[in-house]
Amino acid sequence: MTDALPTGATIGILGGGQLGRMLSVAASRLGFKTHIFEPGAEPPAGHVADRVTTATYHDHVALTAFAGNVDVVTYEFENIPTSALDTIEKTTPIRPGREALRVSQDRLVEKTFLRDLGLNVAPFADVTSLDVLLLAVQEIGTPAILKTRRFGYDGKGQARLKTDDDVDAAWAEMADQAAILEGFVDFSLEISVIAARSPQGDVACYDPGENVHRDGILHTTTVPARLSAAMRTDAILIAAKILNALDYVGVLGVELFVTQEGLIVNEIAPRVHNSGHWTQNGCTVDQFEQHIRAVAGWPLGNGARHSDVTMENLIGADMDRVSDLAKEVNCAMHLYGKSETKPGRKMGHVNRVTA
Repeated sequence: MTDALPTGATIGILGGGQLGRMLSVAASRLGFKTHIFEPGAEPPAGHVADRVTTATYHDHVALTAFAGNVDVVTYEFENIPTSALDTIEKTTPIRPGREALRVSQDRLVEKTFLRDLGLNVAPFADVTSLDVLLLAVQEIGTPAILKTRRFGYDGKGQARLKTDDDVDAAWAEMADQAAILEGFVDFSLEISVIAARSPQGDVACYDPGENVHRDGILHTTTVPARLSAAMRTDAILIAAKILNALDYVGVLGVELFVTQEGLIVNEIAPRVHNSGHWTQNGCTVDQFEQHIRAVAGWPLGNGARHSDVTMENLIGADMDRVSDLAKEVNCAMHLYGKSETKPGRKMGHVNRVTA
């Protein structure tokens, strides 16, 4: 393991939510310490980390101290201010690298990057004003989706245009933010591939999972997905192509639509991904350990699926079901330790091992 971090080293994680929490648990199993940097008080990741810095991403004194206390920095979400990354990178490597963040932080940049790689994406157009939106709708047609170029997640920052009559209302929802119009994709399934790449360029991909959303939030991921062998191979090759093009280090989530014409790439996420939680109970090495291995320079682990799994997110009031879920056979519970239950808030997930 040339240039690999030794056990006892400290991995810095930007973001203290549930993904940071599960990364910290995985790091501890490999003998690493973790240091969380998070603006909010009492973050879920702080319950299981060695150290927490509570400061904003614009506090460059705190960022400098944080970077000096860790051996490598990774992140659990992609919308980190560029200035914070500039400060950290002066002293400490960031994995995955800056290019993956640059691409994924802006939907227009992301779609252009994927298209230029020769991958199939939905038709799209840059939208900077109501007049431009009207022209884009004429070109792309309806139904379509208008999205903010930055900071949208779990269905937020999106407006659906069922007909041309919805243009004014959709633009109003953008509140003058830069936006992108995406054409409607007639798909039979939505799937995702969780893939990893090491600093040496080794790539390992998990089986594609089949995703179902409710109200814009992931509800379930099921493996194996209902795919032909050829389409499963195509999905994995697409993920590997993206990893290599970005010179990526770590775990990446790739969301795809299954259509009659083949696979269309929806979006990428440069981090461990909600649709990869099934790996915790379906694989020897789950996505969180795989990410830690990659950013630490260790060999990638065995991500082959040994069990069929359905992952279900626990959203808001689903926490009322915990006592019943705990009685289920072959149901593994993963709760995030969040102190307040809110509608639409991810509170945990369960993995049901089905075979």
